[in-house]
Amino acid sequence: MGILELGHTGLHCDDVTTMRDFYERVLGLTVTDEDPGLGLVFLSSRPEFEHHEMVLAPGRNVPPGARLVNQISWRVDGVEALQIYHRALLDYGSRIEAVVTHGNAIGIYFQDPEANKLEVYWQTGLDVSQPFRKTISLDGSVKDVLAENKRLVEEGGPSF
Repeated sequence: MGILELGHTGLHCDDVTTMRDFYERVLGLTVTDEDPGLGLVFLSSRPEFEHHEMVLAPGRNVPPGARLVNQISWRVDGVEALQIYHRALLDYGSRIEAVVTHGNAIGIYFQDPEANKLEVYWQTGLDVSQPFRKTISLDGSVKDVLAENKRLVEEGGPSF
């Protein structure tokens, strides 16, 4: 018996409206419920299965710049999805921290409008000992990205 997957996470926000727009419009999550009186917004990437995976709530109540979240990661279904998200994040003006391969996954690390660290990633199916992290480009065809991922894994060496 063990944990199967992340059920949901919640963020206290300075500006719930801006955060809702980002998660809904840029990441494509669905608003499944909201309570305007309390300022709560419930979002899901798969509303037919999970009512909410994220809750946005007003009232961050921490010193400016404090980080309460290590990261929130969302799995996607392929390299094409990563490329689409990469473009959407650039178009939105999100701060992209890194685009990396972990060998077993390729991910984009970025910040939402309130500087919470997020990741979208795709599992490659390769068995690679962790920690492993090298910068990778999402430019080019899917075949190009997969070939580069394979090359970086085979190159080995220090990964951080």
